[in-house]
Amino acid sequence: MSRVKDMTHGNPAKLIFFFALPLIIGNLGQQIYMITDTVIVGQGVGLDALASLGATDWIYWLVLWSVQVLTQGFAVLITQNIGEGNEKAVKKSIAMSTLLCLTMGTLVSATFPFLASPLLRLLKTPEDIFAGALSYVVVMYAGTLIVMAYNMASAVLRSFGDGKTPLIAMIIAAAVNIGLDLLLVMGFHWGITGAAVATILSQLLAFLYCLRMIGKIPAAKLRKEDWALDFPVILKLLKLGIPLALSHVAIVFGGIILQFVINGFGSLFIAGFTATNKLYGLLESSAISFGFATATYTGQNFGARNLPRIRSGIRSAMKLAALFAVTISVGMVLFGRYLLMLFISSSDADAPAVLELAYQYLTIMSVTLIILYALHVYRSAIQGMGNTIIPMIAGLLECVGRVSVALFLPRIVGEYGLFFAETTAWLFSAVCVMSAFYVTVHRLSAS
Repeated sequence: MSRVKDMTHGNPAKLIFFFALPLIIGNLGQQIYMITDTVIVGQGVGLDALASLGATDWIYWLVLWSVQVLTQGFAVLITQNIGEGNEKAVKKSIAMSTLLCLTMGTLVSATFPFLASPLLRLLKTPEDIFAGALSYVVVMYAGTLIVMAYNMASAVLRSFGDGKTPLIAMIIAAAVNIGLDLLLVMGFHWGITGAAVATILSQLLAFLYCLRMIGKIPAAKLRKEDWALDFPVILKLLKLGIPLALSHVAIVFGGIILQFVINGFGSLFIAGFTATNKLYGLLESSAISFGFATATYTGQNFGARNLPRIRSGIRSAMKLAALFAVTISVGMVLFGRYLLMLFISSSDADAPAVLELAYQYLTIMSVTLIILYALHVYRSAIQGMGNTIIPMIAGLLECVGRVSVALFLPRIVGEYGLFFAETTAWLFSAVCVMSAFYVTVHRLSAS
């Protein structure tokens, strides 16, 4: 049976749920193998290595999130072309997206490894964890082309309504990553460098599988003429992708300032933050999945010019997202402490203090999780309708919220004020995209 889904017909709630479900499982698989990196490093190497991983979070997310949202932006045009039923335009947009990804991914892979040390110095990374952080982020930067290729392949599949292939790809990647972690980190004693190598190699396998499956979709089988440069299409893709990338650059800029402040509290505080941030993926994975489902649903229906169906779909998506958010929140409050213990070696004398700090941070994020889920649904809906300027503005507001808390709240309530930076950032951004969505729908309805 074909994995491609037409989102312009059928029950919106069922379509969104069953499209999101394999993505949720796939994202969970991705988070599991990312968590596995952290567990093996934290338990097998120690708290300093765990802190080294945490010190790289925001400067690597600067690249990773930019890659992810660029491919999401490119996929908006592909999705709308599919909704229009324009196969020629679908092929052209896929080909031009591929060329852009190849160019950008190669450029980043070649240049960013040389920027790793200056960025870590800029953040005043403590000397006791600097070498480990540097070796990890250099490998991850060098593998950007592979990561971008996987994200673009996944985005193309999702544009066609295929959420199952990325799931299978993630299962393959997770299994390979765990095996390589055990071999390279524990067996060969490569430390966190081994964890980085394992991640990049597993993403390569995931990309190759997705590429094979794309080749089975008739509308995605490209001909020689499809590869001819089409500058109007390239310009459209850049107009969709670059604002999203800039929004996440702003978000990461705020995160880098937050990391700078965190680094001033020492390696133990960094370790506690890192432990919670590695569970952040579990908190957000379902939100990302509902966002992808919403973007595909909205994009196809926007291409088909069916505005009432978009409105009903967003209501369904938000109800589903809220249900998942509340369930995850309760689970984390009840069992989060035990999950955090996976990252923290009990043999370290400072383990109890690090665990308590991490759990307090996790609790605050968990009880406000519904804000993050609303942010993903409405931001993706706006993107699906081809508007990437509003998400860029929302990214700037997210940066403002995060930086404001990071710079000022610790002066009032101490280091624990940093725990509220993420929640504030979500809130600023969510208010923006929700307001913009309803204004846009009202304007389109009146036209």
